[in-house]
This record gives sequence, C-alpha cells and structure tokens, in this order.
Amino acid sequence: MKKYTRLVAVLAIFIAAMVPTSFAQIVVPSDGSDGPLSITTNTVIDLSQAVTGSWSANNSAHAGLGIYDPTVWAVVFKYSSVTIASNATVTFNNHPSTAPVVWLVTGNVTINGTVSLNGEDIAPIPLLAVPGPGGYRGGSGYIGGGAGNGAGFGPGAVNASNYYVYGEGNYGFNGFVGSPPYGNPSLIPLLGGSGGYGINDSWGGAAGGGAMLIACANTLSVAGTVQANGGNYTENWVGWDVAGSGGGIRLVANQLSGSGTVTCYGGSGAWLSGGFGRIRIERVTDNSNFQIVPDPSLLPLTNGTTPIIWMPSTGPAVAIETIGGLPAPADPRASFGALGPDVTLPLVTNTTVTVLTTNVEAQSLVTVRVTPRSSGGLIDTVASVDQTLSSSPLVIRWIANVPTYSGYQSMIVHVVRP
Repeated sequence: MKKYTRLVAVLAIFIAAMVPTSFAQIVVPSDGSDGPLSITTNTVIDLSQAVTGSWSANNSAHAGLGIYDPTVWAVVFKYSSVTIASNATVTFNNHPSTAPVVWLVTGNVTINGTVSLNGEDIAPIPLLAVPGPGGYRGGSGYIGGGAGNGAGFGPGAVNASNYYVYGEGNYGFNGFVGSPPYGNPSLIPLLGGSGGYGINDSWGGAAGGGAMLIACANTLSVAGTVQANGGNYTENWVGWDVAGSGGGIRLVANQLSGSGTVTCYGGSGAWLSGGFGRIRIERVTDNSNFQIVPDPSLLPLTNGTTPIIWMPSTGPAVAIETIGGLPAPADPRASFGALGPDVTLPLVTNTTVTVLTTNVEAQSLVTVRVTPRSSGGLIDTVASVDQTLSSSPLVIRWIANVPTYSGYQSMIVHVVRP
C-alpha cells in the first residue's frame, strides 16, 4: 500500500510575504555555502545527490549538491551567484522524494539559457511518465492481465471521461473535465503539476511540470527561459487528451530585468491541453519585460523585505497519520517498487485512514485520494472529524474509510479551508 502526503494543503488564504527592515535590498536566507553556479553547457543537476538535513545548515562540505530537507520538502541550494549561458540548458534528475527545487542566492542570478522542470511526455508501458521535481506522475497504460488504464497522479488528476479520453491533468485553473484548481497563488507550499490519464496498451499519460523557487537578493535577469511545463501527448491517435498540467514557478528578487520567457503551460493533447500551472512574482524593482504564461500572481516588495520562503509555523498543515492502523512514514517515497512500499497492508477492500491537521478549522473539507498504480481510476473519500487533540495550536484528527486495491497505489490528502 503506497502512501503519498506531499500535498500539504489546498489553501484558500492570502499569505503576507514581507517583514519590513532597514536594509537596502531584500534579505534572502542564504549563506552562499553551495558556492557559485556557472553553467556553460547542457547540464543535468542530480537532486538525489543532495545531503539530507536542515536547509539552513552550512553546506560547504558538500558544496553544489544541495540539502534535502524533508520538513519543508525541498532540495535547497544556497548559491553565491547563478549564471546560465545562452547556449546551455539546465535540467534535473529527481530526488527519490520527488521534492521541488529551491535556489536561495546571495548575489545575482543571470539566466540567458534555459532552466527546465518540464514533465515527461507519455511513457511506454509499463513505465510511468516522470514529473519535473515537485510534480506528479502520469497514469499507467493498459498492461493486460486485469491491469487496465490508470488515472494520473496528483490532486489535479482526473479519470478518463468517455471514449474520447479527456484525462488531462490540472493545477492552477479549472480543467476541461471539471478538475478544480489546487494550491494557492502564493505558491506556499511549493507544488508542481498533476499527471494525465493512461491511454491504452502502448502508452501511459504524460506527467506534470515541476516546481521551483528562485529567491535572489540582488538582480534576477532572465533573457532566456524558465519553464515548468506539463508533458505532452505525442502520438497521432485522435481523441486522446492525456497531457500533464503545468507546474509552479516562484521568482523573488530585489530587481527583475530581461525580456525572457517564464512558462507553466499544460502539455499538448490531441485536441485539448493540460491545465496551466501557477506563477508567482515578488520584487522591489521591475525593469523586466518577461513573456509569462499563465498570468502571474504579483506582489510588490519594499527595500529590506525578508520574503517568506516556507509555510509559517502558524500556517495550516496536514499529514496522513495511520493507514490500516499502521503508522505512516514522515518522509514517504512512493517509489512503486524500487524502494519497497511505504506501508504494507493485507489484502482488504477497505481500510481506515487517520489524518492530522494543524491550524485547520473543523469546517474544512478534508479529502483522501487513492490512485492505483494501474487498473482503474482514482477515488476521493471525504474524511470526518474524529477528535480535537489540541486547541492551541488547533490539532484535529480526521478519519476516512477508503477503498484499497491489490498491488501498489498512492494516497494523498488535501484540505480546502472555509
């Protein structure tokens, strides 16, 4: 039984993003201990090499590898500066947790080339399309032997709707088949895009785009491209719309410049595309002429601002506590076999899941989603309040009786607050 808890909460709140100080430029919490990043040729940054620990720790002993912090669920690089040459493209290999990428930079960031967190296009069976860091996989194609097409993964995934398979993922905007948006305009927490539905006996659905935060204390210049687009449907069969949704990009800087592109497109389908992702721009001075799709959420900053990087301790949080009475791991991997299951259950048709929320009202909608690795669609189950464990902070235990299947499946929980 797989367990996947990386959707921290679907928020319906506005998060203030500054604390005024007397400094002349914004304050980015970085010691520069990963050194300068200077890319002159196509480069793959392997996030699995990151050291596990606290994101705020000095990383000089492992400079350039980054730190994976499971508490904030991110691979964090604290660079002194970043330069991407015009003929160079930076891509990423996922961390085993599929965590998003955070660059905290004390100096300037200059992107003349491309930084890409795109989701993978449709994948041949039995593979699942790989998302960009922070995103979600595409669904499984038809394998045979009782293993049918599978829904995509992630909070914006959908079941196929009819013979013409409208199974594209969604994120920041209403999808064609009615999948509602998730996340929030602040991109706190930082989340990527959802995957598309599996197609047939040849191909699975495309994956969602990833998620990235670049926070720069000085000038962030983009003459090239920063992209977290969904994966595409690349075959010629008419009627299959199984693209991944766009991911999330958040740019924070003292000054923006350049006329490059920043995109979180949904992937292309036979007729319809996956849903757009989310883009957030925060800056003191804006001298840029970026080409941005979709329209960003904008926040002006003042000199001396300390931007909020992570969810505040007083903010909402959610996690799966137990599945079938067994404790869920704090840092699940949802590897679907390579690393073994996060939780193993006996063969049952239903099981009880308990969920813990913090700073989330009892009037909220808490939903547990189960998605099989293959053979079938996703099922959402609304959880009910079981017990209030604490009033300050407000901690509530919720309970849901969810369906289970033989083989691997993922489980996520999301919250919509009133």
